[in-house]
Amino acid sequence: MRHDTTQRSALLAEIAERHGTPSFVYFMDDVKQRIDALRAAFDGMLGISYAMKCNPHPRVLSTLRGWVDALDVSSRGELARGVGAGFRPDRISFTGPAKQAACLTLAVEQGIGEVVVESLRDARLLSRIAEACGRVQPILVRIAPKHVPRGFGVNMAGRPCQFGIDEEQLDSALHHIRALPGLSLEGFHIFSGTQSLRAEAVAENYGIFASLFRRTSEAHDLAPRKLIFGSGLGIRYHEGDEPIDLGQVASLTLPTLRALKADPRFRETSLVLETGRYLIGEAGVYLTRVVYRKHSRGSDIAHVDGGMHHHLGACGHLGMVIHRPYRMFKLGATDDARALPFDLYGPLCTSIDVLGRGVRLPWLEVNDVIVVGASGAYAASASPQAFISHGPASEIFVYEDTANEPTIVVGDQGPRVA
Repeated sequence: MRHDTTQRSALLAEIAERHGTPSFVYFMDDVKQRIDALRAAFDGMLGISYAMKCNPHPRVLSTLRGWVDALDVSSRGELARGVGAGFRPDRISFTGPAKQAACLTLAVEQGIGEVVVESLRDARLLSRIAEACGRVQPILVRIAPKHVPRGFGVNMAGRPCQFGIDEEQLDSALHHIRALPGLSLEGFHIFSGTQSLRAEAVAENYGIFASLFRRTSEAHDLAPRKLIFGSGLGIRYHEGDEPIDLGQVASLTLPTLRALKADPRFRETSLVLETGRYLIGEAGVYLTRVVYRKHSRGSDIAHVDGGMHHHLGACGHLGMVIHRPYRMFKLGATDDARALPFDLYGPLCTSIDVLGRGVRLPWLEVNDVIVVGASGAYAASASPQAFISHGPASEIFVYEDTANEPTIVVGDQGPRVA
């Protein structure tokens, strides 16, 4: 039986008591549900590639290995982690700007599926390395479009950008890239916007991708083996956010995908959705405990044992212009508990360690546990856990099924500092 909200809260209370705080808790069956929903919504037309930068924990990777079609890495360390978790190198693509020779050499030697080329410099360096290894390396060229629809939290199109080859320079660049002897151009990659909750914007963006893929392939007489669509699918971080309507995204996008596949040029092409945050972001929560409370100049303040060193995003330091608190709730509070505004501060000796100001929660006492939602992506590994040496948060994985009690697995962690 799937856990309802009350059962989930009881389970989180048990985890907080048994394993302590601060800690991240990941409900892995929620991730599987997201993957299944994506496959069903797009009628199986899109493969799924997990962008591991959002959460590279080895247990996440080993679990996802059987659930997704491919893995996207963007460093030598991520490549090593992916292979170590059991992903075959030919299921891995390597993205990212300013790739260094050592990274590219490792990728070629390991037989990586595709290197995503983001510049002529990338292409020339990679070709020399592949030739030296006696190989021809499959590549995808990342395109930087001129336009992305409104409604994306991060928009990387139509402005100076470190990612990809500008659409305006693409034709010239492809002539040079295709002449390099160590490379085999297998297709294209676009990821130009992220964190959108607007179905129309996401679908329009996919249409832009498809048009660019089609126009470029026709201009250069290519029949691509693979086309990667950067998903852009957003998650709910803040109170009042509405979930993106995946069904609407799919209904608006499927005609475009079907028309693309009906073209003989793309009949054998694999269409792949690259996503990370959408899969695991809302499957994770962060637990932090109140250690001290005070009233200061008109504000109720709660000091908690977690903060910026574990969860940079929740503290507003991952690109947020105005800090809006993540969705939070007090563990064990009843629905009718009266909410009051609290300022939540972490334990770091710095003024910027603030989980939220004016967060409306039931009255807080010492030892109360606060649950921070949408904490599965760009949290533990994206935060300065070494700053001020408090030590890392625990990472705990929950697996639920229809017959048994949940299985709780504690992930590897470094030593805590008393």
